[in-house]
Amino acid sequence: MAATAFAAPLIVYLVAFYAFPLYRNIELSVHDYTIRAFVQGNAKFVGLSNYADVITSQTFLPALRNTALFTAVSIAFQYTIGLGLAVFFRNNFRLSGVLRGMFLIPWLLPLIVSASTWSWMLNSDSGIVNSVLQAFGIGQINWLTSPGMALVSVIIANIWLGIPFNLVILYSGLQNISPDIYEAASLDGASGWKRFWHITFPLLRPVSAITLLLGLIYTLKVVDVIWIMTTGGPGDVSTTLAVWSYREAFGTGQPAFSPASAVGNLLILIALAFGVLYLYVQRRQETS
Repeated sequence: MAATAFAAPLIVYLVAFYAFPLYRNIELSVHDYTIRAFVQGNAKFVGLSNYADVITSQTFLPALRNTALFTAVSIAFQYTIGLGLAVFFRNNFRLSGVLRGMFLIPWLLPLIVSASTWSWMLNSDSGIVNSVLQAFGIGQINWLTSPGMALVSVIIANIWLGIPFNLVILYSGLQNISPDIYEAASLDGASGWKRFWHITFPLLRPVSAITLLLGLIYTLKVVDVIWIMTTGGPGDVSTTLAVWSYREAFGTGQPAFSPASAVGNLLILIALAFGVLYLYVQRRQETS
């Protein structure tokens, strides 16, 4: 009885903030919800037709491709730069704590501030990035309005935002590796690169796996940065599945809640698939 009482707040929290919203999202996606039906609660049941409409939409494949590219490139650079900085800061030196704190600034700022700052910096006419490039004789680049650069621009901003998270988690993982191992390797004549490749990287693998998984889940659902910088444009060149879902629900002035929920549920399935893959790999490593 006491155990149930202790678990009750957690159960209530999970039901209220996870189970019910998920149920509601599924319920929205299998009905045809208009604004009138949303208020009156008499939406017509349509089964999986919203999912069929989403998958056959002309926006689906570009949004899926953009999501894959945005996620893969962001995670790769965030992890690589975060790992490099974590290894750099592992050896404490003067002002290392101050520098680590400065690298946390992108993580601490509200996303709307960060996205607005990047939008100003990459502005074609008055942005500081183009001003610096022009000082070196490079012509104006339409970072946010060019079909070839819009997705690149939001990826750069998202990489900057995600580096501190990778730095903090990977740096914490490095602290759990005994210095004695590095000392023994040095006595055996191992170079810095060999120590990293044969000691640091393998022993950091469990931490790296959860860092990459959390980064993937976060990146899949990024909306605010892209919406503030490009609103998914021009056209659909920087539209991801998350942005498409948001635009369908809130960005057109004519809310389409059911298709938006269907797109959102597809994102949940993608994240769930990677979560299951992570658990499978972890279980195999534990049993081997």
